[in-house]
Amino acid sequence: MMSGPSVLRATDPIRIANCSGFYGDRISAASEMVEGGPIDVLTGDWLAELTMLILARTQAKRPGGGYARTFVTQMEQVLGTCLDRGIKVVSNAGGLDPDGCAEAVAEVADKLGLAPKVAYVRGDNLMGRLDELSAAGVTLDHFETGESLLGDSEANSRFISANAYLGCWGIVEALNQGADIVITGRVTDAAVVCGPAAWHHGWARDDWDALAGGVVAGHIIECGTQATGGNYSFFTEIDNMIHPGFPWAEVAADGSCVIGKHDETAGAVTEGTVISQLLYEIGGPTYLGPDVNAHFDTISVHQTGRDRVLVSHTKGSPPPATLKVAMNEMGGFRQDLGIALVGLDIEAKAKLVDEAFWAACPYEPDDFASITTRIERTDKPDPSTNAEAVAQWRLTLKDPDERKVGRAISNAMIELALATIPGFYGTSGGPGAAKPFGVYRPALIPADLVPQEVTVLGGPTTTVESVAPDGVASVAHDVVEPPGRQPARSDSTVQRPIGSVIGARSGDKGGNANLGVFVRSDEAWDWLDGFLTTEQLRKLLPEVTELRVDRYRLPKLRSLNFVVHGLLEEGVAASSRRDSQAKSLGEWLRARVVEIPESLLAKERTC
Repeated sequence: MMSGPSVLRATDPIRIANCSGFYGDRISAASEMVEGGPIDVLTGDWLAELTMLILARTQAKRPGGGYARTFVTQMEQVLGTCLDRGIKVVSNAGGLDPDGCAEAVAEVADKLGLAPKVAYVRGDNLMGRLDELSAAGVTLDHFETGESLLGDSEANSRFISANAYLGCWGIVEALNQGADIVITGRVTDAAVVCGPAAWHHGWARDDWDALAGGVVAGHIIECGTQATGGNYSFFTEIDNMIHPGFPWAEVAADGSCVIGKHDETAGAVTEGTVISQLLYEIGGPTYLGPDVNAHFDTISVHQTGRDRVLVSHTKGSPPPATLKVAMNEMGGFRQDLGIALVGLDIEAKAKLVDEAFWAACPYEPDDFASITTRIERTDKPDPSTNAEAVAQWRLTLKDPDERKVGRAISNAMIELALATIPGFYGTSGGPGAAKPFGVYRPALIPADLVPQEVTVLGGPTTTVESVAPDGVASVAHDVVEPPGRQPARSDSTVQRPIGSVIGARSGDKGGNANLGVFVRSDEAWDWLDGFLTTEQLRKLLPEVTELRVDRYRLPKLRSLNFVVHGLLEEGVAASSRRDSQAKSLGEWLRARVVEIPESLLAKERTC
């Protein structure tokens, strides 16, 4: 344990520890990381696309409150120790009010008798500039459709948040000015790690490979315990998952890093946990960012010891001239209803409930902006328990008019209780008022229109341009695939869940879902690459049959990544799927039974 400020040379790796993967993560994590072992920087990720919507609604009710208050609580717990040991703190917990968050931390510090230098980074929030941008001819084109999202003042007023994803150089500037704590608004998740690494090692803005390595390190630890066994397909192989430790990345001058966790903490850091997290919420092999494009198909991952994994050889190239903008608008109001369909005649029961509901409803179907109806066949033949006999009829209604999807709708459903199907009971929690929902709109904006503003409390503001320098990758990033092998063959195959061989990690990307799958041997990779085509995925997951699916290969990671377009409709807050963030999509795939060569199953038992 360190008893005083660390003496860290620029040639030394910098150990950057995570203490939050989302708004609501373990409140004790900051103390655990500061007290549990040596670290140089404490970081945390509080922001997701849904979180920005939540913070916007909070800010509307309480001006100045659009930041993560749990971060301030954690700072109160660890600030004194961080200052004693020279531990820097970098976090995006500022959300929509980074200056307000900085002031709140300063107030806590004053109460504790401490005087840290607190800085904040702004410039990402475009809400006050939408009309100005529109008048200047900036259209903010939709990331997927190309549709222009800006219009006149009335059209622009529908948005409640609009934030560009900034990169790491505002953080670097704040640290160069001697900040002990740096609080940002909407930066990329990886920027809170890449920034301290770039500051410590003195990377230039065109050190593409090193920056790409920093981004990869940030991507791995940004979701906290997902890198130490959380949400891991093969979790049963980890001895203790009750209270897994949070991860750290020890980033070297060339951008390579060792991923680890404090000794004596639960969970595990393995090639599998790291690769699983690398696949989380990505698209193609080129991971676009505001500072650098990181080429995930160049990454090498190797276990070097217990709970130590080396991640190296990442290649980088210049980023796009645009920044991604996360925009949220109020989509209106929704009502979600569910009725159990139990036992026999499931389809007939669903038909009667549907017809009876619309007969009782005071509105016609055409009166609603959106209607989604599903029959979820979770029932089993010859059910041995009551639960195994239950399917569901689910209805989601959306409309700008709150009254239209309010109590009158849930009351119409209640009327059916004694008058329709046998075994009737509700599965949606009883009658309720309409709930507001948001719609996520991803867009692009020229990077030169969004400079970063760095302010140390009590000092002047420094402007940092977001435009990356022109250039080319210092090293070619084309991947030379290993010599081809014949797919694993066996005279005998057996029917087993595909998860007997593959691991998976899935999640949301706006209205799309990503589904990454990986295996742990070369033989299994040869089989997976040949077997799991887009067509095969459609057969295994019928829910995606009518949707566009992109398939990407990452041979060095023995992995595939699929992007399913439109699965989550208009984003997490608007989705009518029960799993609105597609977190379970990968585990659904792993449960599907396929023909697997017995030789692969034998090999898997030795992994």
